Amino acid sequence: MIFRQLFDQESSTYTYLLGDESSKEALLIDPVDSGLQLYLTLLDQYGLVLKYSLDTHVHADHITASGLLRQETSTLTGIGSRCNALLADLQLQHGDQLSLGQHIVDVLATPGHTAGSVSYLMNDRVFTGDSLMINGCGRTDFQGGDPGTLYDSITGQLFTLPDETLVYPGHDYKGYRVSAIGQEKAINPRLAGKSREEFIAIMNALDLPKPDMLEVAVPANKRLGIEAYPHG
Repeated sequence: MIFRQLFDQESSTYTYLLGDESSKEALLIDPVDSGLQLYLTLLDQYGLVLKYSLDTHVHADHITASGLLRQETSTLTGIGSRCNALLADLQLQHGDQLSLGQHIVDVLATPGHTAGSVSYLMNDRVFTGDSLMINGCGRTDFQGGDPGTLYDSITGQLFTLPDETLVYPGHDYKGYRVSAIGQEKAINPRLAGKSREEFIAIMNALDLPKPDMLEVAVPANKRLGIEAYPHG
């Protein structure tokens, strides 16, 4: 398996490239528009064909590259069906499975950060977007977010995975790159030992400023980062 964890400095976003060495099929998770040329270069370098460009949710702090990638390659774009990004090829729901060569990607509905957030589980690793971060989690105060729903998603979907499952988040602001389910269950300060009510109280008290790109990014990302798609 080819695996690259890429980092966008401006938005502190992680993008993940996964490729099956036998079939040469690849996918990208949470690509950023400014990274388009890098992604194309890496695909060429590894001799990969991009099968899927997947977003974990409609992002509020950067513009996705999924639409641009669909224009440049034969990729299928995918996002959670509750994200209202209707131009995506794949309107993904909990339990859906995507094939990548000999590998299977399982779609997990993990709403709470946004109403449509999903995570992607592949082999021994889960890509959690903004639902679960390293020593934290995504905010819950816009785009249909809800702290109780996020708690249920994390404890009911993500924390039921094996403890050794690797956690690859959508962002990190402190230089962390990877965690594990067991670690987050044990020491995540927002979740470890916290009841649902305690978690809700923590999240409701955050009082965070709105993301700088909120008003631009959300409508753009509902169109997968571009104004319109050519049909046919």
